[in-house]
Amino acid sequence: MNYETTIDADSALALEPLPTSEKRSTRRKWIIGVGAALALGLAWWLMHDSGASDAVAKPQDQVVTVIVPGKATIVGTITASGTLAARREMPVGVAGEGGQVVQVLVDAGDWVRAGQVLAVIDRSVQTQQIASQSANIAVADADARLAQANLDRALKLVEKGFISKADIDRLTATRDAAVARVRVARAGLGELGARAARLNIVAPAAGLVLTRAVEPGQVVGAGSGVLFSLARDGQLEMQARLSEADIGRLAVGNSAEVTPVGTTRVFTGQIWQLSPTIDQQSREGIARIALNYDAALRPGGFASATLRSGTITAPQLPESAIMSDDKGSFVYIVGDDKKAQRRDVKTGEVSASGIAVVQGLSGNERIVLRAGGFLNAGDRVQPVVAQPAASQPAASK
Repeated sequence: MNYETTIDADSALALEPLPTSEKRSTRRKWIIGVGAALALGLAWWLMHDSGASDAVAKPQDQVVTVIVPGKATIVGTITASGTLAARREMPVGVAGEGGQVVQVLVDAGDWVRAGQVLAVIDRSVQTQQIASQSANIAVADADARLAQANLDRALKLVEKGFISKADIDRLTATRDAAVARVRVARAGLGELGARAARLNIVAPAAGLVLTRAVEPGQVVGAGSGVLFSLARDGQLEMQARLSEADIGRLAVGNSAEVTPVGTTRVFTGQIWQLSPTIDQQSREGIARIALNYDAALRPGGFASATLRSGTITAPQLPESAIMSDDKGSFVYIVGDDKKAQRRDVKTGEVSASGIAVVQGLSGNERIVLRAGGFLNAGDRVQPVVAQPAASQPAASK
């Protein structure tokens, strides 16, 4: 049986197989679409899974820099200011009755020896007195010789019975009185000579003339005050003013470096005396620093000093590691549990190398170097150990 089937053009085209190139293009598009859908799904899952994990995970630990300082030998220093002066100043004035100055032989800045004449006072009157007394000695000496001669003659006559024993006693007494008058006259001459010698103003010891307050023609006396001021042996000193706490840290023999105002030169000296008392008004004491003579050191000038107050062995930390509050100074220490712990400390010497911790640390702790202001006791941290700065002293455990 024959059937006739009618097929239109569109149906014929639909039933007709696709070309090979079009098949490949369609497959590629399908694969790309599936891949994109899988990527979007994975991203969505990761986003939601991460959020869920954060909801149950612990907060991230703060990273902090820590340092193990060890212990170092620290030289204590104290800075002070004060004035320069003669270590032993000798004021020189009129020792005798005074008079008019006729000659001044030295000036400020001169070196003199012990007993050297500094100035001469007119002695014309004293010269005449000495001459008169010398004549009195001659008269007394002549009287003594005459009395002795009379006694000698009488002793020869007494043997013959011409002179009595009483006459001999009288002549002996006359001779003794004449000899005594000679001694009195000579003592008087010595006194006048000593008085005249005191008209010379002399140096009591060797040293450097600091000031001169007398000129030729000036009339001076016992009330004229200081005419010359000398530094014994040229020794100088700095009188450093210190607080009660600082002076208690020093000892005689400690070294010091002195820098006078107006110069960059540094002079090395030693403390030779510490004030036994404290000024009630300023609450300060004086450390006297012995210095050798130098023309750049001028008594009366101002100077600054750096004094060595001994050494201590202690941990030394940068300023950033030490904090303070109303309870005092403290640091944060990171323990084995990686938690920040507060440790109260007592600080000491402050220098360019850091701050010495004299109490509270052994030096083996891990101390938060920076960012301590953002920590609280008990916070978990991630410590990162920093190497000590090259400028810090080598730590010794």
